[in-house]
Amino acid sequence: MNPLARPRQHIDRKDLYTNLEARIQYLHSFIDFSSNDIEALITGSKYIKQLIPAIVNIVYQKLLQYDITARALETRSTSYDGPVDDSLNENSPQILHRKMFLRAYLAKLCSDPSTLEFWEYLDKVGMMHTGRGREHPLHVEYVHIGACLAFIQDTLTEALLSHPRLRMDKKIALVKAIGKVIWVQNDLFAKWYVRDGDEYAEEMEKQQIEPEGFLHGKKILEDIEEGLPSSPTCPFSGLSAAEKTEACTGCGDEGEKKNGCSSSSLPIRTHVETS
Repeated sequence: MNPLARPRQHIDRKDLYTNLEARIQYLHSFIDFSSNDIEALITGSKYIKQLIPAIVNIVYQKLLQYDITARALETRSTSYDGPVDDSLNENSPQILHRKMFLRAYLAKLCSDPSTLEFWEYLDKVGMMHTGRGREHPLHVEYVHIGACLAFIQDTLTEALLSHPRLRMDKKIALVKAIGKVIWVQNDLFAKWYVRDGDEYAEEMEKQQIEPEGFLHGKKILEDIEEGLPSSPTCPFSGLSAAEKTEACTGCGDEGEKKNGCSSSSLPIRTHVETS
């Protein structure tokens, strides 16, 4: 045996399906999620929060591009095979309501990942999309969940790497950390969809029906205002012209001129408001 090799760790298979804390510890160990990642997320959270309004707009523009995902926003199920309301758009009441929760969810990703409550809520998000734990069930098939998480990660990665005020080492640390969180979230979605560990179903935690944004009867998502104070720098200055046109909702004129985002060079409505 190689004296420099790490000792092989024992992972209890049953614990992975019946003990969320054990599952999270295993995932953290496997992907090397460490105190460095926690520090990067906490210190870099203000930069991610600046991006949230634009990311929410981009995500819902993407979801409304396809009838199967738009259908879920109207009927609460991607398996429903009926027609989609042609009038459904970004300003429809149900879309504005969903945007509010996505803003709060993305803000939650910027909170303290060193607590078990952080991961418990991500697990609950996964569970709620399978028709469990809600008074009005929501059924979104996993293929759409995986695609949406990948889209969010890709959008965040490009925006963070394009940030004009972050040093490259900080950008790398933040992109790595948020990527690990999103992949753990992906696992906590898959956990509720795949049938692995079904033999332990009777010993798995029973689901509680609670309002969205609550965990164990406690409200844990903070409300996010629609508008945020403006900043002289557009956080999406690194995105393509087409993406900017669709996503941006307001940065001030002075900032636009400084960062090459003026309407004379790009057909943008207005830019993202940031803090």
